[in-house]
Amino acid sequence: MSHTLTTNKAMINFMNKRKVAMAFSLILIIISIGSLVTRGLNLGIDFTGGYLIEAGFQSDVNLDQIRDALAAADFKDAQVQNFGSSKDIIVRIAPRADINKASISDSVLDVLKNSSHQEVNMRRVEFVGPQVGEELRDEGGIALLVALGGILIYISLRFQLKSAVGAILALIHDVIITVGAFSLMQIEFDLTVLAAILAVIGYSLNDTVVVLDRIRETFRSVRKTTAEDILNLSINQTLSRTLVTSLTTLLVLLALFFLGGEIIHGFALALLIGVVIGTYSSIYIASSTLMIMKIHKQDFLVVAKEELVDDNP
Repeated sequence: MSHTLTTNKAMINFMNKRKVAMAFSLILIIISIGSLVTRGLNLGIDFTGGYLIEAGFQSDVNLDQIRDALAAADFKDAQVQNFGSSKDIIVRIAPRADINKASISDSVLDVLKNSSHQEVNMRRVEFVGPQVGEELRDEGGIALLVALGGILIYISLRFQLKSAVGAILALIHDVIITVGAFSLMQIEFDLTVLAAILAVIGYSLNDTVVVLDRIRETFRSVRKTTAEDILNLSINQTLSRTLVTSLTTLLVLLALFFLGGEIIHGFALALLIGVVIGTYSSIYIASSTLMIMKIHKQDFLVVAKEELVDDNP
């Protein structure tokens, strides 16, 4: 049964701030794309290929001293950085044909011992070939595109094309900003972070579908009001569910980020950024896109099939 909108005085007027929100999102996207173009991503060994060696020292180490020692030992392209603490380091070396994979860890270990005069504990040694790294990078990009394409088809069939456009723009918004944050901070981008990006797409889509479903039902049941009021009502009706889901998810991710160790640090950070941005985009980006595309009641009406009646007895 249709009814009129009677609760607008108690609602938060989200749509009244949509222009400010869109401008804020545009600024974040410009900054993210600018960083990706100028600085790029700090790709991990999963994508670039090469050797990754993690080592631990008894006390703090001088990274510049270790870099100089590695350069003198013919590892001029070695990248050295702290990992978790000032006592632990990671050394990245590009793949080279003149280096024996079996002996590189011993060679680097000798250099680390001689440069610091400390006891060095070799934690792990990993190797990824350059061809494998390129394949992982390409397949990861294809996975993102396939996910977005599948979502576009699903939303178009489940709701309608305008809703699908809003959902896809919200997802692209979330991915660009999350990846841009990694570019700005130059945090290593590896397969675990890519998996987190795909998880962000799923999380954000779930929130967006809940909001879109409420918008559809409200358009069908409420009359004599504007599209802006209906969008506000729908967002407010799903707001408590959205906030409870986001906050409980953030509690888990914060525990992973601070207590999970450096191995999953990038994974947890990507999800933290993605959940916050995904919640925001579900409220503003998808709904604001519907306003721009002039959504109306007829877009959500179900076309009834006419039944043929045989007049002959």
